[in-house]
Amino acid sequence: MSEKNLTPDQVNVILATDCGSTTTKAILIEKRGEEYRLIVRGEAPTTVEAPFEDVTMGVLNAVGEVEELAGRKLLDENGRIISPANGNVGTDIYISTSSAGGGLQMMVAGVVRSMTAESAERAALGAGAIVMDVIASNDKRLPHEQIERIRRLRPDMILLSGGIDGGTTTHVVEIAELISAADPRPRLGTGYKLPIIYAGNKDAAGAVKETLDAKTDLSVVDNLRPVLERENLLPARERIHDLFMEHVMAQAPGYKKLMSWTDAPIMPTPGAVGSIMKRVADIKKIEVVGVDIGGATTDIFSVFQGIFNRTVSANLGMSYSISNVFAEAGLDNVMRWVPFHMDERDLRNRVKNKMIRPTTIPQMMEELIFEQAIAKEALRLAFIQHKSFATVLKGVQQQRTIADAFEQSASGATLVNMMTLDMLIGSGGVLSHAPRRQQAALMLIDAFLPEGVTRLAVDSIFMMPQLGVLADVHPKAATEVFNKDCLIHLGTCVAPSGESKSGKGSILDYTIEFPGGRVEKGPLEWGTMKLFPLGIDEKSNLPLTAKATLEPHRAFDIGAGKGVKRECKVHGGVVGIILDGRGRPFVLPTDDKVRVAKLKEWMNELDIYPREALERG
Repeated sequence: MSEKNLTPDQVNVILATDCGSTTTKAILIEKRGEEYRLIVRGEAPTTVEAPFEDVTMGVLNAVGEVEELAGRKLLDENGRIISPANGNVGTDIYISTSSAGGGLQMMVAGVVRSMTAESAERAALGAGAIVMDVIASNDKRLPHEQIERIRRLRPDMILLSGGIDGGTTTHVVEIAELISAADPRPRLGTGYKLPIIYAGNKDAAGAVKETLDAKTDLSVVDNLRPVLERENLLPARERIHDLFMEHVMAQAPGYKKLMSWTDAPIMPTPGAVGSIMKRVADIKKIEVVGVDIGGATTDIFSVFQGIFNRTVSANLGMSYSISNVFAEAGLDNVMRWVPFHMDERDLRNRVKNKMIRPTTIPQMMEELIFEQAIAKEALRLAFIQHKSFATVLKGVQQQRTIADAFEQSASGATLVNMMTLDMLIGSGGVLSHAPRRQQAALMLIDAFLPEGVTRLAVDSIFMMPQLGVLADVHPKAATEVFNKDCLIHLGTCVAPSGESKSGKGSILDYTIEFPGGRVEKGPLEWGTMKLFPLGIDEKSNLPLTAKATLEPHRAFDIGAGKGVKRECKVHGGVVGIILDGRGRPFVLPTDDKVRVAKLKEWMNELDIYPREALERG
């Protein structure tokens, strides 16, 4: 952008692509009046693998589709993107993200597994990497096993950390010696040295350099754990992004050409998603959880107390990894969400079928219900992993007074607090393409079990990656498109936390004042769900809001404390306001008949599936 000397106000047309491992997606954003809006999107198969081996071919095909749909000429006769825009020709900015060719694959190493090695893992995951393994002095493997592992995995780069500044240097130098002994080769570009980032005790930097400098491409950045009480992940993350461009991207087929086209550095796709989520959470001062459930992996992003975390559950997904979900969750846990009996052998065959033919979609209603039951379990398991990783720093001595002795908080406690969570965003085929939006809402509620008042949304066409890069170049355009076009607002879930000892009776009194003067009031009974439609404002394309007065009964909490009244604004969406009276922690009835009856009751109330499909089952 700087070369074109355009100020942010002069940017009227933005073209962005995301090169995924199977599909390359392009979007066109234009300034209409005073605001930026998504105009069209196009897609084409990614061409990074043989026979094409040139990622730009897929990009040009996707841009060609955008060109046709928008009626705007974007490519010249030589197949180059025309820039800057002039009338109905060209674009002012072109940006891209990429996860093609396996994305960014890293190994991380640290001295103590639960301390510096975990901080290094957090830095790598936050930068959008897949962490192949974590090496630590205390990971219970013998040195020759660790050397063998480093040699065999062939990562794109290694992040090495260890020790606080001024602390002992012996252990981190030992790990550097291990890496040196392994003499690792990079995955791409055989003639290059493997990039290694050292972000550990600054006193050991000289010794680490001596050990690794000759064999690897070593760069030294600030310690990511300078003192026990603080993480400093940004310098390591920035260096990872630079090296991703210089080494990984430059080696992948066609990327050198693509890099010369873009107006901002190409970012790894998950890193860009994390970037837009953190930005939105910071601007709106809210706490957010986002999930992207794919065919092979499930990514979870969260921002709690201003701290961003990302985890990748590499074994949980809806096609290639569907058997893992089934094995890890167990048949009973999947079947508890299905309101009718299904033959076990038939079920197992269906799961295997989905694994072999990942692009098939359910053809019958019972297949859809079953697939969504598996999705709930995949999301639930991925979220458990996320909660155990998104913690306050471990190994920190806390000063405790006698009053603190009664609190449960401890070193390494999770940051995830469902009661303070403001927004839950889902993306990935099973959520974004659910035939009814209510189905996506119920999958999110059943898997994540939000408490208190939580907004629900799905990313309609997964454009968060492109917006993540755009946020660095043009924050205004990125946030406007994120608010108005990226998210499909589903509505709000209101779920009191607490348990009913008797298993009956009302748990909350609600009064909801809708726009136009309509008022809904009444008790929310234990074990029931209710849906009140509240849509989207046609003019602004933003959700309508209603005023809610929520008075929980003595044993229940809606965010202000047990039995304390809460008045708040609730947002609508394509589904509306969902009152969830099933309590937290949520337990399904153990009696099979009661469970089936309850599932049908909730599904009918929220209009999840056609009634006749549930009755037939």
